[in-house]
Order: sequence, then C-alpha cells, then structure tokens
Amino acid sequence: MSIGAGFGRLYRGETTVDYFSKRKPAFVVSGTFLVVSVLALIIGGLSLGIDFRGGVAWETPVTATLSMDAVREVLEANDIETSNAKLQTLQGADGERIRVQVGDQSSAVREAVQTALAEKAGLPVEEVSVAAVSSSWGRSITIKSIRALLVFFVLVSLFIAWRFEWKMAAAAIVAMAHDVLVSVGVYAIFRFEVTPATVVAFLTILGYSLYDTVVVFDKVRENIDRFASSRMSMGNIVNVSSNQVLARSLNTTLSSALPVISLLVVGSVILGATNLQEFAIALLVGMLTGTYSSIFIATPLLAVLKNREPKYAGLVDEVAQGAEMAALYEHTTTRAAQKAAAEVTTSRESTVAKSSVNSALTHPPRPRKRRRR
Repeated sequence: MSIGAGFGRLYRGETTVDYFSKRKPAFVVSGTFLVVSVLALIIGGLSLGIDFRGGVAWETPVTATLSMDAVREVLEANDIETSNAKLQTLQGADGERIRVQVGDQSSAVREAVQTALAEKAGLPVEEVSVAAVSSSWGRSITIKSIRALLVFFVLVSLFIAWRFEWKMAAAAIVAMAHDVLVSVGVYAIFRFEVTPATVVAFLTILGYSLYDTVVVFDKVRENIDRFASSRMSMGNIVNVSSNQVLARSLNTTLSSALPVISLLVVGSVILGATNLQEFAIALLVGMLTGTYSSIFIATPLLAVLKNREPKYAGLVDEVAQGAEMAALYEHTTTRAAQKAAAEVTTSRESTVAKSSVNSALTHPPRPRKRRRR
C-alpha cells in the first residue's frame, strides 16, 4: 500500500490498528514512566522556583566589566554560598541580562549585593533590580494549586459520569492523572524549574487530555449504539472508534503543538524569556502524553471495565484484525446510511401525510352569488 493511500485511510478513519491487543505493552510502558517519575520526585524532588521556596533575585544588565565570575565574587563577599545560587543569562530586546537567585536574605545583604553588582557593572544602582519573595506565599500557591487540581478531578468525574457513564469517568481520571504525573516526572528528571507559570501549564494539560479522551469516548458510545443488535466485542468497538478519531486527535495535537513550539523557540531561545520556556515545555509534554493516553490508556482501560459486563464478558478474545476489522467499517457505514435513509423516508412520509391532510381539509372557494338589481 502506498504512502498516499495510507494517509487517505488515516484521514477517512479506516486504519486497522489493533489498539486493544496492545494495551498490555502500553500499560507496561506507562507504568515504567510513572515509577521513574515517582522515584525522581522522591529522590531529587522538584526544582522549585523562587516563587515557591522564597528567596531573593537580582537582575542586572551585562556589561564589559560584569561576568558570571564577577557575580560569584560579589556573592561570596557577602557570605552567600554560590553552590546554592542560581545564575542565568537572559536574552532580551534590550540586550543580555544576568539573573541571580538565592535563598532568603536580610534587607542589609540585599542592598549590599545590589550596590556591589552595580559597581561591578559600572551602572547606577537603579539599573540593578532586586525582588524578594516570602516562602509563605509559595506555600499558599502550592496549596491552592493542589486544591484546584482536586476540584477539577471531582467536577470532571461527575460530568462524564452524568454525560456518559461512570466507567468512562474512571478511565478519563486515570488518563489525566497519568498525564500530570508523567509531565511532573519530566520536570523532576531534567531539573526544569517549577514556577507559577508551570503550574498553570499543568492545569492546562488536563484540558487537552480531557478533550482527546472525550472525543474517543463519544465515538465509542456511538459505535456501542450501532452494534447494539449484534454480538460485537468491546475490543472491536474501541478499536474501530480509536481508528476513526485518530486523524482528528493527531490534527488537534499538531495544530496545538506548533504554536507551543514557536513559543518555546522564539520566546525562550531568541528572546530569552525563561518564563515562556517553563510554560511551553509543560504544555508540549502534556499535549503529547494527552494524545497518547487517550488512545493507549483511557480507551483500552474502558474496554477492560466494560468487558466485565455480561454482554461483553464472553467476547473478550474476539478481536478482529486486518481485513476483518476493515469489514467492520463497512458495517458502521451501512448502518449509518440505513439510519440516514430511514430518517429521510420518515421525513418524506410525514410531508406527504401533512400534504394529504391539508388537501382534505381545504376545498375550492364557493362561487359568489350575484346580487339582484
């Protein structure tokens, strides 16, 4: 089969990938990622930004007399350990800047470092900015973020259980938790800094994950109704449904990921906005894991839960592949065509019936009597 024909089948939703039979390898891969993520969180933890752990940040323009070594000398002269300091070079429209982040310091030390950096750079003191954040503020943000996450999970579970069924709600929650843990694990492994922008990105990830999952579940529910009168296994139903919406999921992810990649490249690499980098990395990782989990985690898990129902319990091993799965598309197309034809016929019969009733109730106008003179 040519590449063009393969893409054509993909965008018509006629591919024959057996996702249900690949559920165990997918579960193993996801479980491995989750274990690694949890271990990274336990051993190394997250690299929390100054907004969470509290501290002081100085930012100064780069000049010919100011270098990273000079900044370290200033910190050491004020009894600040450079091993715990975070030094960054930022690119911006107004040139390069150096940002220094350390733990909480007294007001005297803040002013002394600010003055020393200004002297090293040969700039007025006002050109060197200083910002201090309390650790209590960071704890407040953390608690509110966790609370928002839990409220989101509860509301989403209730909505999906009401709109679809509780088994779909359970599978969707597992998929979203999987996406968040994997994304957080990536930050723990690669030591990316976690800022309030990162937390916002993590919450945004849930929206992408939920959207992809609901799209697949809606197609699953539709196909359950189509195959209601036949002995069709749940594995076949989820396979057909996943293949039918695969192109839509890929298009959604691609169209969403391109602006995020642009934000990552232009914002963080060219403009040097590290806040954009922290936000964009979390979004990009979440989008990719959200697309993966909707197909390989949420939908197969739903099939596992549905297979416990008496209707599907005896059909677990009946999974069509290749040409047999392709034949199922003809069945769904035929059923859809029959349903559409039935609706058209019903509409025509209703129109004819109304026309007959109207003709029976109407009569030609009576002739007007001539008036006698």
